[in-house]
Amino acid sequence: MLILIVNTIIKKKKLLPNYTGNIHQRFVGKQIIPLSGGIFIVSAFLIMFYKDYTFFCIILSLVFLLGFFSDIKFLSSPKYRFFFQSLVIFLFVYFSNLQIYPTRILFLDLILENIWISYFFTVFCILIAINGTNFIDGLNGLVLGYYLIILVIIFKLGLSIQTDIFHSQIIFLIIFLTFLFLLNLLNQFYIGDSGAYSLGFIFSFLLISIYLFNKNISPFFIILLLWYPCFENLFSIIRKYRFKKSPIFPDEKHLHQLLFFFIKKKLKLKNIHLNNLSSCLINFYNLVIFSVGSIYIHHTQYQIMLIIFNVIFYMIVYSRLFNFKYLIAK
Repeated sequence: MLILIVNTIIKKKKLLPNYTGNIHQRFVGKQIIPLSGGIFIVSAFLIMFYKDYTFFCIILSLVFLLGFFSDIKFLSSPKYRFFFQSLVIFLFVYFSNLQIYPTRILFLDLILENIWISYFFTVFCILIAINGTNFIDGLNGLVLGYYLIILVIIFKLGLSIQTDIFHSQIIFLIIFLTFLFLLNLLNQFYIGDSGAYSLGFIFSFLLISIYLFNKNISPFFIILLLWYPCFENLFSIIRKYRFKKSPIFPDEKHLHQLLFFFIKKKLKLKNIHLNNLSSCLINFYNLVIFSVGSIYIHHTQYQIMLIIFNVIFYMIVYSRLFNFKYLIAK
């Protein structure tokens, strides 16, 4: 109820208007929607975890602020944002002594025995997840739905028991993200860069912590859970270099955007309904993949096969959707 009241006030006062979401806006209509989702997400996590994870909450606040400054056009340069992201995440990794080790890849584990290389590898992984989350934030419900699915998988497998996070906290977060997910589908707010950065950071840390507390889990199961935003990020960088464009500037050639265009050509529905259908289709696919992956969470070869399948399936679908929009549809 409090979220609804605050969001209503933000909309009436025209605070945080969607100046940075013009491309996104084309998928839902011509309304000005506030970029207030990040505020709700971060507030909930800070309230719940500031006592037990004080340093994490400080870094989370800084990550949120970088996204918030992007949303209000105070920090519009992608280069500066990435620089400050890298600095903040490095400080977090260094002072938390956070290392992704072992990886069960022999040559990589040998390299990661060097503490500094290990730190930079962890920073790299978190940055990929943070920016990948921002890359897939182009349809209502896509990011919130994706991380909600991950949270449900964590709860179902009882993985949070291995950390200091209480069972009741996970249940609350599931209910909370479900509520935000529904409001986002109803086009009441966007999560903005602040929400995307924050969720990417939160779930990177959460999943790394789960692995470090229980190393019997295959690290590739953790990679599987984050495969979509991470691969979207890496693929987008390669794709933009291929077309001689800067990888740090946005475009309209992401998978979710191509899928929206395809469905729009096939179905006569309002943009908001097409938007929700597109995001739900992507999330349903990931729900199926995560459910299959959760059967053998300790089996590395099994997880690697699923990741490879995802990459191949992504490439096939992307190729067909891209050709449909830029070759066939014309």
